[in-house]
Amino acid sequence: MSLPPGFLDELRTRVTLSSVVGRKVTWDARKSNQGKGDWWAPCPFHQEKSASFHVDDRKGFYYCFGCHAKGDAVTFLKEAENVSFMEAVEILAREAGMQMPARDPQAAQKADRRTQLAEVMEEAVRFFRLQLRMQGAQAARDYLAQKRRLSPEAQDRWEIGWAPDSRVALLNALKAKGVAPDLMVASGLIAKGDDGSLYDRFRGRIIFPIRDARGRAISLGGRSMDPNARAKYLNGPETELFDKGRNLFNHGPAREAAGKGRPLIVAEGYMDVIALVEAGFPAAVAPLGTAITEDQLRLMWRISPEPIITLDGDTAGQRAAMRVIDLALPLLEAGQGLRFAVLPPGLDPDDLLKQKGAPAMQEVLETAQPMVNLLWRRETEGRVFDSPERKAALDKSLRAALMKIRDPSIRKHYGDDIKELRWDLFRQGRRPTRSAERAPRAAFGGTARGGRFQPVEPLASTRASLLASAAEGDETTIALRVSVVLAALCLHPRLIDRHEAQIERMQLSDPAHEHLRQVVLTHAHDADPDTCAARLARAAGPALETLLAHPYVQISPPVRHPQDQDRAAMCLAQELAKLEAHWGAEQELREAEEDIHALADEGLTWRLGQVARAKADAEKGPEAARAEGVIAPNGVELNREELDHAQRIWASIDFTRGGKSRS
Repeated sequence: MSLPPGFLDELRTRVTLSSVVGRKVTWDARKSNQGKGDWWAPCPFHQEKSASFHVDDRKGFYYCFGCHAKGDAVTFLKEAENVSFMEAVEILAREAGMQMPARDPQAAQKADRRTQLAEVMEEAVRFFRLQLRMQGAQAARDYLAQKRRLSPEAQDRWEIGWAPDSRVALLNALKAKGVAPDLMVASGLIAKGDDGSLYDRFRGRIIFPIRDARGRAISLGGRSMDPNARAKYLNGPETELFDKGRNLFNHGPAREAAGKGRPLIVAEGYMDVIALVEAGFPAAVAPLGTAITEDQLRLMWRISPEPIITLDGDTAGQRAAMRVIDLALPLLEAGQGLRFAVLPPGLDPDDLLKQKGAPAMQEVLETAQPMVNLLWRRETEGRVFDSPERKAALDKSLRAALMKIRDPSIRKHYGDDIKELRWDLFRQGRRPTRSAERAPRAAFGGTARGGRFQPVEPLASTRASLLASAAEGDETTIALRVSVVLAALCLHPRLIDRHEAQIERMQLSDPAHEHLRQVVLTHAHDADPDTCAARLARAAGPALETLLAHPYVQISPPVRHPQDQDRAAMCLAQELAKLEAHWGAEQELREAEEDIHALADEGLTWRLGQVARAKADAEKGPEAARAEGVIAPNGVELNREELDHAQRIWASIDFTRGGKSRS
């Protein structure tokens, strides 16, 4: 939503910065000069005793000489209460009595109706709070005080109320306030029967107001006092105000607390959140009667980069955790994850706090596990891996889970952690001790001197082995192959889309190559491929000109025959296959070098053989095939005619001889 010109200037004029900041700080009377609009206080953004935080009302600007925080009233509200820019503007506009601009008349009408519904909800909250003090709510008050141990002050803080066991108690109260029946029904407070009659939705229940991030009441939750009720907890229905999958209980206060550095804790229900906050864990939220949704997960990440999911120690809690894992894996980003705090069996946060207090809860939070550990636990718990087939099944399920992670870097780190956990499981008791490690190392080219490993000159036979010679001379060849790939993509942008995933996986060390890759990926989904080449060339700049001037690139099929799309496609596919075979071989060899110190068996030999074979097959290309058909790297079978066409293309250049043309 855009703001009209001058709106923010008018807002800053109407709102005094010191009045906004003054709600969060205590002014230093000795340093401040109220008459001149010059205010000093200890900084609210970092711990300090001296007054180094300066507010200048005349300029509408603040600055901290300690942590260097600076900004205006909108910036301060964003940082202090952890809200977005538009939310901060809306809060200040309400305080200044300014109307937020609407996008259009329909939007203004909709905003006005939502305001009316929010007012109806506030009337209901006040009614239910009053009912809790009445004689008929004695059982509810006893439950809250004795079983839940909530003081009257805590009940007031959470605005807890009581819905009488009557079909028309709230209905009559709202009628008396002049609320229209259509607004009662639209708010979700009043239900409409098939015969058109109206009746209270909440009856005989303890009421918990549900507020959005801005503090508006948008719905209610009710806990039944009847042990035979069909639903112990009942939320209001989805309305124009309330979408249960897009809101969190205690969202606003938790966001403010998390903005001050408190860990965000995700519990299961209202009472867990209330117990956590009352025990000194203010950044606590809960989903509203449903399993955590994708929208709620994104909300949590906007509040804190690493929420802690608290799991009940029972089977249902474990199942809930596994659902969250599958939901979160595709959404992971760098610096954005989840941790899981597993509670003792049979306890939820409220129970644990009552039995053992806040220190026990703090200990559970401090031992929260990263999500990769829960993923591993899900795939291995209760299973025995005593055969190659079972181990292969585990590998398959783990690969399927890891492939859900879209971020290549995070996927790699998850893979590394899984590999360590797999080692511990399959090599348990077989990892060599420190004293045993030194003997195998000496056999593979080293001696122990003074307690430290000393390398020695390898034998001639060792230098000729696959492990030692795999990378010799490869760097230049790989760089040239990468150059050909990038040139083909720049000159034939129609091919970018089909190879996007392979382009992302390329392991580049040259900054010029990395620059060209980013340019190529930026144009991966260009709507107009016909003009994409020119735009791509302009974005690539001198780096592309330098690349195309290289002799090896100039004799490659995509450059020599720029109009032949088929030839460029074949060259690109083959070069990418060779690069991936090379990088895959390097990875396998690195793993083999690690494994050879611990457990050298025929499995390791077979792996190295497969690496060599795959790399050799990739180097041959289509021209080496002589049978009636060939299976391409993507699994597609070429017939005789297609194979001959491919061979004619590849006959024009021999990559194994340094790119010299045969014609």
